[in-house]
Amino acid sequence: MSTRSPFRSVRGISAVVALLAIGAVGCSEVSDAVDSAKDGAKKVARQRSVFSLEIGDCYNPNSSGEGTEVLVEIVPCTEAHSGQAVGEFKIDDEKTFPGDEAVSAIADERCPVEAGKFAPDTWALPKGVVLFYYTPTKESWSTGDRAVSCTYTKESGKFTGSLKPESLKPGQSTYLKGSNAVYEALWANQPEKETVDEDLPGYKAQAKAVAAALDAHLAGLKGVEGAEVGKLREQLTKTAGEWKKAANAADADAFYIAYDPAFTGIDPNKTVAARKELGLATTVPADEAEVWAS
Repeated sequence: MSTRSPFRSVRGISAVVALLAIGAVGCSEVSDAVDSAKDGAKKVARQRSVFSLEIGDCYNPNSSGEGTEVLVEIVPCTEAHSGQAVGEFKIDDEKTFPGDEAVSAIADERCPVEAGKFAPDTWALPKGVVLFYYTPTKESWSTGDRAVSCTYTKESGKFTGSLKPESLKPGQSTYLKGSNAVYEALWANQPEKETVDEDLPGYKAQAKAVAAALDAHLAGLKGVEGAEVGKLREQLTKTAGEWKKAANAADADAFYIAYDPAFTGIDPNKTVAARKELGLATTVPADEAEVWAS
């Protein structure tokens, strides 16, 4: 015959331990101990499985850095927190666990897209917030886990408020959609070879993709009013022409001649005036500023 002990929740145990601790201190410290006990109980009550993270949830991880996370503390977005879930998807096209590196590669490709749907203006993100994700492990995969949770997490410290904008005006949405697509085309098609001489077809394909994204961006900007937006449209029209020259370059030398004005033409700093006119964030993210400064 087997016996089973009555279930005791972590929350209940935590409260008992806290109350015992109160009895060991002097009367003048009771208030502080009670407050500490309340905070501890609240934190435990907010613990949720990382598998239950939903888009929009603000949370604090229970560990730092890379590794296996089981529980996170879900908190109201009005309270200081380290991260927010901004997207999710399932890996449905793999029958067997593809390996940690392959899963990470899938997340690297898809999480930026999912995050962009939630928070389309990366310039508006708090300083130090980076894209982070929770992925299936080999063990969780065997139990049917296929979900990837994409989050924005602050590398150090915390931030307050949701990263999802309350609302975007039509002109703002149009601009962000087109602008984001241009930079996505640039980085998603970056050849592995470091020089054009090593992979001219690859760099020409990248230029073709950027040119196409710029054409779509320009088409959208035609419907957006504003003097600065108009100036940006004129400048990007010339830039699109340079990318097309690069895409059709006969050799590496011709590519380099077109590439320099093409690349500098999409320098984020050149969009600040138009963004200000549209009421969008105007501080170039540090990582982007570094790329065009080099």
